[in-house]
Amino acid sequence: MQITQREVRGVIILDLEGRLVLEDGVTPFVELMNTLGHRGGTRILLNFAKVTYLDSAGVGAVAWKYVTVRKRNGDVKLLNLQPKSHTVLKTTKLLAVLESFESEDAAIDSFVDRDDDEDINPIFT
Repeated sequence: MQITQREVRGVIILDLEGRLVLEDGVTPFVELMNTLGHRGGTRILLNFAKVTYLDSAGVGAVAWKYVTVRKRNGDVKLLNLQPKSHTVLKTTKLLAVLESFESEDAAIDSFVDRDDDEDINPIFT
C-alpha cells in the first residue's frame, strides 16, 4: 500500500494505492490517520481510485478511523470507490454512514459547504 498525502482548500486528501488489507495496508493507513488526528487534521478525503483490494481488516480500519476523526469534530469522506470496494462497503453498511463521491471537486465542496453551514447563526436564518 502506497499512501500519498496532499491538501486542497484545507482538505487533506489521501491517495491510496494497492491493497488495503491486514498484511499490507492497514498498519500504514492507521498510523497516518493517527498522525493526522494528532496534528488536527479534521477534514480527510480517502481517494480509493487505485485501491485494488479491500478486506475486512481494511473496512474495520476505515470505520475505526472515521469514528476517531468524528469524535474530534472532523469528518472522513470517500472518493472514487472502485466497484469491488463499493460492494464491500455497501455490504457492510458503511456507505450508509460515510459519504462517497465520484468527483474530487464535489467532495471538497461538501466539506466547505458543511463548514459554512456551521458558521451560520440560527437566529438569522
